[in-house]
Amino acid sequence: MSMQPPPSESAQPEVSVIVPARDEEASLGTCLESLAGQQGVSFEIIVVDDGSADRTAAIARSFAGVKLVEAGPLPDGWSGKSNALWTGAQLARGHWLLFTDADTVHLPRSLARSLEEAKRHGAEMLSYSPAQELHGFIERAVMPVIFAELAAKYKPREVSDPNSPAAAANGQYLLIAREAYNAIGGHAAIATCLLEDVELARAVKCCGRRIRFRFGGDAVRTRMYRSFAQLAEGWTKNLALLFKAPARLALRRLLEFLAIVCGLALAALALSLGDAPPAALMGISVALIYLAFLLRIRKAHAGAVSTALAILGLPIFSYLLLRSKLYYKWRRSVTWKGRRYSTQVSSPQEERRTSARPTGERWSI
Repeated sequence: MSMQPPPSESAQPEVSVIVPARDEEASLGTCLESLAGQQGVSFEIIVVDDGSADRTAAIARSFAGVKLVEAGPLPDGWSGKSNALWTGAQLARGHWLLFTDADTVHLPRSLARSLEEAKRHGAEMLSYSPAQELHGFIERAVMPVIFAELAAKYKPREVSDPNSPAAAANGQYLLIAREAYNAIGGHAAIATCLLEDVELARAVKCCGRRIRFRFGGDAVRTRMYRSFAQLAEGWTKNLALLFKAPARLALRRLLEFLAIVCGLALAALALSLGDAPPAALMGISVALIYLAFLLRIRKAHAGAVSTALAILGLPIFSYLLLRSKLYYKWRRSVTWKGRRYSTQVSSPQEERRTSARPTGERWSI
């Protein structure tokens, strides 16, 4: 396997690409192949292996020029991903750092284009929300619903506006100037946060630095989960932190689903009984609710099939929201990749910034 010749030890690369990885043999090879072929900018690739038990390290070694490092012992109270990213950042030599996940695939020349975009907009942090690769009914139904809600809450226009306090980022693709990263203390400053990408963005914006955030399907794509069990664990870990009132949102989306489905059933029943005016009124009401739903879902950029199935994702989304709320409020723990993490929410502010300590051997990515 080959990649663009790495810069010599004396030459400082423009970008250091840092890929945290824990048991990522299913996706890491494709990710590194897409990164290795980037052109138009000097870069280095650092894979940080966080104690993988599979072929992750071997796959990284098979790419000439890729630097493989171990995350090492986890400092007390740190999240695993922050520890891995911080480890990689300490070894990076680039003027810019690109933090990207092992399940991403990068389009040709996207690295050079993203760097040019950040500079053109005067942004010291640029983050893309990747295009989602969706497989199977559940992924196609629920993922557009989730990403539409995220797009509505974390509006790219507001995040990119220096006059707005809104801040967000997607850790699957996060490019940041090294000077800005150092100025905010890097991942050491947000070591205990489960949502390290959002917290890093908040720290950047609080320092008066510009963020650019947008849908980045023209640059990167990803398949986040490969089973419903992974999907449920991942969103259980995140949803209660991403949305302030998950139970209320779950109720709203469940009522929206019932209004559409039951409204259609009642309209059909009225029509079958010959009551045309009530049927027409009910049909118009359902059409308006569904139109509003579609206008929201299109922000997920999910494609025609997934958009059509998204109505069936509403009750699944409601379930995931309630599950996440339950785990945070009552169980006080979440699991990811077979490990359990104790969580603690002590104040309204902590709904956005959660401190958590591992109850197992170490945090996972």
